[in-house]
Amino acid sequence: MLPRYLNAEVTGMGVKGLQYFMEKCCPETCVMVDFREMARQHVNSHQQGSSTTLPTLVVDGMACLRHWYSCQAWVYGGQWKEYMHCLKEFVGAFTTAGIRLVFFFDGVVEEEKRAEWVNRRLKVNEEVAKVFRYLKFHGQQPGQELFCLPSGLATFSRFALKSLGQETWCSVREADYEIASFALRHNCMGILGQDTDFIIYGSVPYLSVAQLRLDTMTTVLFSTDKLCHALQLQKSELPLLACLLGNDVVPEQRMQRLRSDALAAYRRKHPQSPPQGEKIYAVADFISSNKLSREGAHGVSCLPLTDREVLEKGVLYYLLPGQQPLWDISDTSPRSPVCLMKSYLSPDILQAAKEKHMRAECFMVYNVLYDGVVECSNTLEDGDDAELIPQAIVYQPCRERIYGILLPTNPDSGGRAPTVREWFVFPGNPLKDPKVVSPLPLNHSDLKRLWFGKDSETKGLRISTFLAVFELDEFSVEHDRLDGSLMAVLCLVTYIAMQVGHLSLEDIDAYLSQAICVRYKSYTELLHTRVSHVEPRAVQLGSLFVRGLTHLVAANSACGCPFPMEQLMPWNTFDGLLFHSKYLLAHSGRPQEELLEGNASWVSLFRFLRELVLGICSSRGQTIQSRPRITHPGKHVDHSEQWRERGAPSGQHGPSPQRYRPQTRSPSGQHGPSPQRYRPQTRSPSGQHGPSPQRYRPQTRSPSGQHGPSPQLYRPQTRSPSGQHFPSPQHYRPQTRSPSGQHCPPPQHYRPQSRGPRAQAHVFTEHNRPRSTRPNRRRYHLAPRWQNPHPDFP
Repeated sequence: MLPRYLNAEVTGMGVKGLQYFMEKCCPETCVMVDFREMARQHVNSHQQGSSTTLPTLVVDGMACLRHWYSCQAWVYGGQWKEYMHCLKEFVGAFTTAGIRLVFFFDGVVEEEKRAEWVNRRLKVNEEVAKVFRYLKFHGQQPGQELFCLPSGLATFSRFALKSLGQETWCSVREADYEIASFALRHNCMGILGQDTDFIIYGSVPYLSVAQLRLDTMTTVLFSTDKLCHALQLQKSELPLLACLLGNDVVPEQRMQRLRSDALAAYRRKHPQSPPQGEKIYAVADFISSNKLSREGAHGVSCLPLTDREVLEKGVLYYLLPGQQPLWDISDTSPRSPVCLMKSYLSPDILQAAKEKHMRAECFMVYNVLYDGVVECSNTLEDGDDAELIPQAIVYQPCRERIYGILLPTNPDSGGRAPTVREWFVFPGNPLKDPKVVSPLPLNHSDLKRLWFGKDSETKGLRISTFLAVFELDEFSVEHDRLDGSLMAVLCLVTYIAMQVGHLSLEDIDAYLSQAICVRYKSYTELLHTRVSHVEPRAVQLGSLFVRGLTHLVAANSACGCPFPMEQLMPWNTFDGLLFHSKYLLAHSGRPQEELLEGNASWVSLFRFLRELVLGICSSRGQTIQSRPRITHPGKHVDHSEQWRERGAPSGQHGPSPQRYRPQTRSPSGQHGPSPQRYRPQTRSPSGQHGPSPQRYRPQTRSPSGQHGPSPQLYRPQTRSPSGQHFPSPQHYRPQTRSPSGQHCPPPQHYRPQSRGPRAQAHVFTEHNRPRSTRPNRRRYHLAPRWQNPHPDFP
């Protein structure tokens, strides 16, 4: 059973109120089923001679995203390696049961659904604002009631499933229609999703992903036959029921007056009926009392409806190929997408774009070439942060160049030039109209050569065009020295540094160090990553990076794929919790060796990438300054005023701030004195906290693979067997940097507090607790320790 927040979200999809009605008012329509038994029965009923066909389950990928993303950490930008493990478990469970999976994802947003899409995005914007208010007040990840999917999850999920060898499709029209049509055409055993539109289609059994249990391979089947029996309707009348109740095509408010009249009439006929579910019963009774025969009806016009055209369009929405409506509707031809850019492009380019899009092998290209409309859903962005601009604006210059690759930039004989309409969601954008963007010309070869060329020169042309999208032609030499994943990180971090004016050296260090470390960590190792608190600015920077990866994928698609798509995926380049930990370390003044966990080869690679990023920025006249930020859990700092308050000029280090000291607790739960410096705890091989050695030496590896001592010493905090903190014998003196980037001693005004000789371990109780000199000060707590969501795995 999924959490309540998830059910509340997914029940809003499809027909308004229908799933709630079936679950609460007509529980007999909800049948618990076993996938393995369903598959066996499906094979037996469809066996042809001696040959057997593998039972196929069609999966609505968009509806499954929340079920798939079961990672406990979600606010940091995504735990992508753990997410890949979740997908492998999902696919493996059905493969073991002998069930073939076919995945579908939304590839377009049809204009009939644009208003509903906008309304949902604006509501999610309000939820995102609540998330950041919570982060600023509490300093830790909110509970599941404020859960938001990590940015780019839908985009990268289709590539993830393809990398797992799964059949994956991207729709060229409404995905629900293509899913129902595919399931009917291929005689599939069912549709797994969370959209009541599939009940109305009635092509194959509709199975709930919200009720799915992989351990028992069971879920709930929503029975169309039993629903029709309960409402005394025919299957062919269900589309009219859906439109009168309201769906993604017919707004709920449009038919409000008719529903009110039907409800009043129903109450007069059934005065003793319970109020629960009576709206749907009333609409069904209205349809039953207005039975129409095909011979005596002239379309739906004989019904007393005020918005007949809208209603007729809604009924046609559910009409699958080969089906006929109950009423004689004049135009029943299948809806097909219209290519608005046909006059600007050759047919072979359009065909190739459509095929790659349908096979989920590219991103954004088909949307630009067919109707010139691109959309981007919500991102975790703080609308109150004046320093960090929304990702839609950060990446607009590179999108303009992508459009310049795909579309002509000069007007045609009629003086017309193609433009692209962007529906990008960000704080402050009311989404009343799309933003019209003109393609930016690039000096590149024609699109045919980029896509279809096979000569050796074409490969270099694709790479140079890709780099030109981000104005990084200087990196053409580095392409042969770095693999694709590191090249992607290098391009993205450099582009962000040039576009975001308030990016600091510490931010760049966090980006680069996590990108290097994540390459060598398994998802189980990443589960043990700890952060003292959640910093709102780091949350937005993490989402900014992941959105940048989608633009790398779009540029790669437009340029003929100079890089394998797998190298640009986030599970090879990013981990949200790891990035957050590096961000806090970097802004605490920790040395590079600690950021890179004491590995000498990682440090060398980090410095090489850092020098490239800063070199490009310097050549463009942009100096990236060191601006460490003082952050505390549950206390938001206005960093725009921070430097003036401290009296330090921009880019210079002022007096070293006092370190955040997490409080300790006695066995009774009372607060004890905090240690002098916060030092990460160590674990024994068994996972228990034990006393730490005198020196923690991050291990490096020699070329032979043997561990060697690290040149830098890091002194972690120690614990007594009872769990009490011992202060470290040495004070940690934060490093400062000169303008050249070299380490120098702490300034003279830095005076670490001295508390005398090492104190003995003592358990404080309510009666012998020392009196505080500041009894009214606010106390901060560490965020809860990260729990492994998969306890069966180490």
